[in-house]
Amino acid sequence: MLSRRGRPPLWLGLVIVMGLAALAGAGREAARWLRSERITGAAEVIDGDSLRVGGRELRLEGIDAPEYRQTCRRGDSEEPCGRQAREALARLVGSGPLHCDVDATDRYGRGLATCRAGAVEINRMLVRDGMAVAFGRYEDEEAAAQAARRGIWATRFQRPADWRTSHPRSDP
Repeated sequence: MLSRRGRPPLWLGLVIVMGLAALAGAGREAARWLRSERITGAAEVIDGDSLRVGGRELRLEGIDAPEYRQTCRRGDSEEPCGRQAREALARLVGSGPLHCDVDATDRYGRGLATCRAGAVEINRMLVRDGMAVAFGRYEDEEAAAQAARRGIWATRFQRPADWRTSHPRSDP
């Protein structure tokens, strides 16, 4: 496909440039997929956003759930929203195998993972159900949970990161 002057037409050059740009974007996602590690097995729930699969401790990426000891206020009473978040994760995990893609590790050496139980993406569902807040991902799910006043959004609560700051751990 050459023009009369022996050069490719301008539209062909534009198509090639757009194709290369699309490949560059897909390449970043493909590189992430290539470096991720797949862990499959039964899960042991630690808290609302942490679990153990195949002997490896994992932190659910892109979310932050209330800490196990954290409470939230509904009217004049306190609710154990940290325990509720842990129970919600346990229900989603169920008894079947969990499939987790680990893309990185956090500062504590835990794998940062996106996990699925069958077709259900656990990370996304916890935020959508109002049992965790978005932390770098899942902002649309958080906005929907907040608008519908699901889970912690039906209470007055401190964001988990703020709660951790005001309640430092006293580990020996």
